[in-house]
Amino acid sequence: MADKVRILLVDDEPSIVKMVGKRLEVEGFDVVVAMDGQEALKAAQTQAPAVIILDLMLPKLNGYEVCTALKE
Repeated sequence: MADKVRILLVDDEPSIVKMVGKRLEVEGFDVVVAMDGQEALKAAQTQAPAVIILDLMLPKLNGYEVCTALKE
């Protein structure tokens, strides 16, 4: 069996994380969740996701700041 594709889901709304995360898991993805920009950066570095689904309005660091940091 092939390894699951890992997706980093970044959102500070628990209802959105629950809904989107569950759907991705049903489709066979490995879902890693971060609830703010700082968690997102740490998870991106340690979990090596293939895809990041990133909200723009986040606490600590917003989505634009996360994108900028990931590009560096």
